[in-house]
Amino acid sequence: MAKPFLKWAGGKSQLIPEIMQRLPDYVCNGTPYQYVEPFGGSGAVALHLLDSPHPPTKVILNDINSDLINLYRAIKSNPTELLDYLKVIQSEYDELEDKEAKQPYYYDKRDSFNKRDGSSIEHAGLFIFLNRAGFNGLYRVNKNNGFNVPIGSYKKPNFVFEDVILNASRLLADVEICNISFEGVLKLAKDDNPAKLPTFFYFDPPYKPLNESSSFTSYAKGSFNDDDQVKLKEVCDLLDEQGHQWLLSNSDTTNLDITNTFFDDLYKSYKIERVKANRSINSKGTKRGQINELLIRNY
Repeated sequence: MAKPFLKWAGGKSQLIPEIMQRLPDYVCNGTPYQYVEPFGGSGAVALHLLDSPHPPTKVILNDINSDLINLYRAIKSNPTELLDYLKVIQSEYDELEDKEAKQPYYYDKRDSFNKRDGSSIEHAGLFIFLNRAGFNGLYRVNKNNGFNVPIGSYKKPNFVFEDVILNASRLLADVEICNISFEGVLKLAKDDNPAKLPTFFYFDPPYKPLNESSSFTSYAKGSFNDDDQVKLKEVCDLLDEQGHQWLLSNSDTTNLDITNTFFDDLYKSYKIERVKANRSINSKGTKRGQINELLIRNY
């Protein structure tokens, strides 16, 4: 199975078996189809499908986070140059003996990332460095789009995973990678499908936080709030009316408050299932463990 090249809050690697069990028949039996993912994130599901026995005929992978999309495009088109840059960072970081020595290096690279004035390859390499050296692999920005995650406690983080990056580059070779709104992806999927292939949409939006301290939704400038969740549901309604099939994942708000049935109410016309997932990002180890997440679909 193809591995994602990023650690990602809410990444779907662990839920892939559950997701694969719920795919439409035509996705699994070799029928030509178009796969559209408006919230790309770590790309775990897209990479898995691309590496499957019956990959999609056409793939549109999108994310509003321009830094993330720059990384995708660098891996797709310039994996060797990216790996060369990561090897330099790896060598420099490994020479620093302890966290006290590594801190100035980390924060200097974070400042460079936030200036966004380097080459696309350098910016992509800094993304991976910060993702692997930062606290818990978290990606978070402030209102000015400044990455603000502190250094993590990893003694010897690895930034050069050559096989993973080269394999991802191979799989992404013919993928259309976009940096537009999730609403814009719908029009693109329709206009860029002259063969009128059946189209399967997988939505993995920024999760609705279970509480204020668990909010990790600011992974791009601005946030994804309840109004955006409602807009996304309206998009799902439109796709349903047009005869398209879609699957959506999100947090289960009843984990902490049984009366908070936000998604149960919002998607009451569709099939809602709860599946177990490990909570991997929390500053307190005692609060990490299995919780429910939602898989919602219209078929």
